[in-house]
Amino acid sequence: MSRKLFCELSPAAYRISVCKECFKRSFSDGFQSFIGRLKLADVRKPALLPAVICSHQSLIRRRLGDADPVLQENKAVNLSLAAPKVDGILIRPGETFSFWHLVGSCTAKKGYREGLTIRQGVPDRGIGGGLCQFTNLIHWMILHSPLTITEHHHHDGVDLFPDFGRKVPFGTGTSILYNYRDYRFRNDTDQTFQLCIRVTDTYLCGELRAEHSLPCSYHIRTEDEHFTREGDAVFRCGSVWRDVIDKRTGNLLSHTLIKENHARVMYDPELIDPEKFR
Repeated sequence: MSRKLFCELSPAAYRISVCKECFKRSFSDGFQSFIGRLKLADVRKPALLPAVICSHQSLIRRRLGDADPVLQENKAVNLSLAAPKVDGILIRPGETFSFWHLVGSCTAKKGYREGLTIRQGVPDRGIGGGLCQFTNLIHWMILHSPLTITEHHHHDGVDLFPDFGRKVPFGTGTSILYNYRDYRFRNDTDQTFQLCIRVTDTYLCGELRAEHSLPCSYHIRTEDEHFTREGDAVFRCGSVWRDVIDKRTGNLLSHTLIKENHARVMYDPELIDPEKFR
């Protein structure tokens, strides 16, 4: 039997481990900023940059298996609190966008509510839960741009919820945890970009804007997506690719693998379309 990690010994040990990781991230960011290796984006501008690079919206209240619908309502509140912290942020050349740097900690004192979270590969609940939908939206838009993703975590190895109205490929989601599991990207181009986020009664809406339009278009798609039975378990398999197309010529400039999926299905396999099995 393998020895337990310190964070697994007790709830108190887990909290100590979280505090340690938060301190390490804060210290690292401070040091990297001091020596000039990291410049975090922190300037917001209400005026919109002219060119829309990508826009996307995601349904806030979604059917997620047998998850408590109250957690969906609480997520709507959490998103409405976090969105203004990011809306209008400029990412100038050389700057890095950090989700947690802008949003900060999510506490009940700030108005955040208990929402759906994922802990050790299974659904759970916690204050500020549901904000991964926010970083999912941002990540999807950044994939449609030349911006450089520098930190991205995924709920690797598990497929937690069936595909009820899925709009984006499985494998393009994000996992975040204040503040050491962040979502970050860097602007290595010569123009400024801007994220614009708003929350309606129904949708989380986003736009990625820039000073000028881009010479290329970006297309994300899945290949060979299917389900397979391996012993007593069912797995979702396939891959996610990004194609970059020259707008002027229509030529394919790159075909890049984003994610290789082999995720254990954690819901009732009877909910899967039988034609998707191999």
